[in-house]
Amino acid sequence: MKSKEVKHILVIRLSAMGDVAMTVPVLRVFRAEYPEVKLTVLTRKFFAPMFADIDNLEIYEADVKGKHKGAVGLYRLSKELRQLGIDAVADLHNVLRSKVLKSFFTINNIPVVQIDKGREEKKALTRKSNKIFKQLKTSHQRYADVFKTLGFPLDLSTAIFPPKKRLIPEIYNITNGTSKKWLGIAPFAQYEGKTYPLELIKEVIAKLDQTNQYEILLFGGGEKEITIFKTLEKSYNNVINIAGKLSFDQELILISNLDGMLSMDSGNAHLAAMYGIKTITIWGVTHPYAGFMPFKQPDDYAILPDMKQYNLIPTSVYGNKFPEGYEKVMYSILPDTVIEKIKNVI
Repeated sequence: MKSKEVKHILVIRLSAMGDVAMTVPVLRVFRAEYPEVKLTVLTRKFFAPMFADIDNLEIYEADVKGKHKGAVGLYRLSKELRQLGIDAVADLHNVLRSKVLKSFFTINNIPVVQIDKGREEKKALTRKSNKIFKQLKTSHQRYADVFKTLGFPLDLSTAIFPPKKRLIPEIYNITNGTSKKWLGIAPFAQYEGKTYPLELIKEVIAKLDQTNQYEILLFGGGEKEITIFKTLEKSYNNVINIAGKLSFDQELILISNLDGMLSMDSGNAHLAAMYGIKTITIWGVTHPYAGFMPFKQPDDYAILPDMKQYNLIPTSVYGNKFPEGYEKVMYSILPDTVIEKIKNVI
């Protein structure tokens, strides 16, 4: 494909939050290397603030539960997108919806390149027998490879992070203008297999609180999590619940001003990393080798379980599958190990 013929690229990445966040540094590199090419990102409206600091980029909302639902809705969506004057499509999602869209674009002679998710490699990495334990290509590089196939090679090592966003009154009101180090902690993940046990994260928070060096900002969502956060906030002097207090774009402003983030293998890790924030991650039955390490974070920022005792790790890519006897894998990571890493990094 001749890149000179492509002036407007549609980028498809509908979900999940962490995967969408991983596209951001890649698109920043694209913008730096090809400023003349317009980008339109097809995603959920909620995710739009992630892309706010990228020039010559627009968000197009995919209303997959409304007017863009089903095959008829996707056909309607394809017509809307074609009217934007797109020349090529970078499908960074490669799911049923985007495959249907691909068929509509192809009929209209608009080239589409879809991400290679490396499914067979990931099966080999996570299977119980004859496991091939090696570092796989990162999701960031897989995204970059799509643009390379379209004729736009990217050098991700040149990525530059944006400056900290300007703090707003809503954040000052929550943090009380504290001058301590701002440490974000996102203690939950989608699956239990990659979530540090609550009693252990409480021990981490309690010991960090005693140092009086950190303002601990708790990130997450959902009624259950917010209830837990409120209890923690009342129990310690240096703990602030963020969940439910800020809009998503305001949370991103706060995240961009953190001194560090402690997160599971989850979306908040990628939100922090896309701003170049030092991001320490705790891993359970998943593993960085699957390609989901936060962008440009050193390998030793990943805290892993006892890999000798739990030698089948990773047991799954997303943390939703683990064999019998692996229920307490996270308990092999001691709170003091987490605390020591935070003190050394942040």
